[in-house]
Amino acid sequence: MISQVGYRKKTAKVNQRDFLVQMVPFDNGNFISITEGKEKIGTLVVSIGSVGRTSTATVIPSKSDTIFLKMVSERVALTINGICIFSLNIQKELELESMKVLMDEVMEIIKQ
Repeated sequence: MISQVGYRKKTAKVNQRDFLVQMVPFDNGNFISITEGKEKIGTLVVSIGSVGRTSTATVIPSKSDTIFLKMVSERVALTINGICIFSLNIQKELELESMKVLMDEVMEIIKQ
């Protein structure tokens, strides 16, 4: 039996696009996934945050949206003072409005 304790998900609709935002919390960090369309692991970055500093590594690189990936991962890592593993699988590049909405959704879901 799989426990659903702590697992959170939310759908965000931006500019006629649907994104599924999912988070699995751990004691020392979070795994966050944003997918559009099929639920797949996509580009993957890992950030570690402590005392106002972050360190980030790209595990699976992306051709685009690298600044967004790094920004979300580092912000979450600093907010929780821990590790953020962030996966992004989308069908086309994000426009600024989508980035803002998705960042807000991620921050809202980790603060729940």
